[in-house]
Amino acid sequence: MSGGLFAGYPAPTADEAVTGDGRLRPDYAVLEPVLAELGAAGLGAAAQTIGELRAARGATLGRWRDGRHERHPVPLDPLPRLIPADQWRLLAAGVEQRHRALIAFLADAYRAAGRRRGDRDRAPEIVRAGVLPEWAVAHNPARSPSAVGQAWPGQPRATVAAFDLVRTADGGWTVTGDDLCAPAGLGFALEERLALRAAVPELFRAGDPGDPGAALPLLRTALAGAAPPASPGPPRIAVLTAGESESSWFEHAVLAEALGVPLARAGDLWPRADGGLEVTVDGNRTPVDVLYRRFDEAILPAYRTAVGHPLDLQLTEAVRAGRLGLVNVPGNGLADDSATFAWVPAMIGFYLGEAPLLASPPTWVLADPGRLAEALDRLDRLVVEEVAGYGGVGAVDGRTCGAGELADLRAAIEAAPHRFVATEPVDEATLPALVDGALRPRSARLRIFSVAAGEGTTALRAPWTRVDLGGPVGGSKDTWLLA
Repeated sequence: MSGGLFAGYPAPTADEAVTGDGRLRPDYAVLEPVLAELGAAGLGAAAQTIGELRAARGATLGRWRDGRHERHPVPLDPLPRLIPADQWRLLAAGVEQRHRALIAFLADAYRAAGRRRGDRDRAPEIVRAGVLPEWAVAHNPARSPSAVGQAWPGQPRATVAAFDLVRTADGGWTVTGDDLCAPAGLGFALEERLALRAAVPELFRAGDPGDPGAALPLLRTALAGAAPPASPGPPRIAVLTAGESESSWFEHAVLAEALGVPLARAGDLWPRADGGLEVTVDGNRTPVDVLYRRFDEAILPAYRTAVGHPLDLQLTEAVRAGRLGLVNVPGNGLADDSATFAWVPAMIGFYLGEAPLLASPPTWVLADPGRLAEALDRLDRLVVEEVAGYGGVGAVDGRTCGAGELADLRAAIEAAPHRFVATEPVDEATLPALVDGALRPRSARLRIFSVAAGEGTTALRAPWTRVDLGGPVGGSKDTWLLA
């Protein structure tokens, strides 16, 4: 497409889709005829139509600012992201492997009573083996001792997980984060396909991008598998939301609709005589065996059930009665904490006896005196952020800091090294995106969802790409998995 749509595109050397001379790379060549037909004007018109469709559907993300809750549209770029089959096989296998290892770690860390009551050393097996230091588990601020009783015996604590990846400048992929608490984005992946197909149907002449909706039966099976063994008959599922004040409220409604299950707030839940719960649906109460929890566990105590009981206590009582399964189980922040991230490769080796299939950037946990000394010697080449339990915000890229800023950063780290981790910056590839009517290279994140169903884990063929389109909540791309 040299001389055409991408002729003026300022492609970096490491652009995922476009070469330096404005040609589409082989992985994206299937789009060339349709994009040539659309041209810049057609893409602009498509972006406007997409915006109108998504506004009508209410595709927004919320955020709190100055004490007020704001909702903002999530713009969808009309150019999809394409992932060839061979790359998807690697990515899927890699996230499934991480998911299995992290489930094993959570089971180990939250083993009831630590270990057997008579054991002198009740630390997790991974600590007893010397793979992780004890403080990394026992004193991690994301660990929740009460979470031990919020899963029924043998339940995988992370039925649904998400993994964030970036394409690197050398054409590979690297993991930048794990999310095993209440991962968001799957509903957006479903909605984006509907919007793009409605607004630019001609794009789909280029090939079969796969159907993200095909992931729903597997998600439903995984949720059903979280029902406690005593549940009678087919498991009854509901999506648990905090309501319109939750940032991903739109997605909660999308998932409940797509799964064909009730969308329940705390005030819709009633205790049953057998210790379980029931949910109000259209004025009637129906028992529920699994609650797909879609909001932060930290705010569970702030909500009350229909009878005025604190939500977290009511859920825990139902689990302990053997009448409820939570997805995901509270306490999983221990597994996706930014400090724990450094040890996931070692967990894969310890629990699975395998080498990691996906790379992750070198990470220094600065609570370790040896790692602290290494990091302080090269602060000007690292990205430093706070451990989630201590704030988890304000990442600082040492490469962009002046001498005074580096000195301040060093002083903050030395005062409380346990609050920080440092990582090697990732040299990322870019993707073309339509910004203010022109194609511009933008960084992108790929989020892949995985579910624990049966004895294994499976990546859902419904990934979500976030891309920087400006605005307060960024934007996204439809992600195509090519056959």
